[in-house]
Amino acid sequence: MKFELRQHFQIESARRLPNLQEGHPCGRMHGHSFKIILTLVGEQHPVIGWVLDYHEITERMKPLLGELDHRVLNDVPGLENPTSENLAFWIFTKARPLIAGLQKVTIMETPSTECSYPASLS
Repeated sequence: MKFELRQHFQIESARRLPNLQEGHPCGRMHGHSFKIILTLVGEQHPVIGWVLDYHEITERMKPLLGELDHRVLNDVPGLENPTSENLAFWIFTKARPLIAGLQKVTIMETPSTECSYPASLS
């Protein structure tokens, strides 16, 4: 049986978006409590009964989150323009080899905004 798992993480980071027009508020240094949601799809283990241990996902994410949490995202190689789109892609690219079944990374920079990579458009 296939299941879809989601695990949520949170980081506190600062950023500025350097490619915006002069005067845009996001062009200035500011911070967010970013919520990161990983979506995994996989088969249920016939004996253990889960797809993947949430603790194992957490352990595999610790080094990546350590590169981002309480940091200026612009200083992270590959995130010189740290939009939510670029952050989702960066995390997906780094986490996919570490976490079997990773299908999507969703970034929430505010409680009312989301960005996911890859997109799940039909």
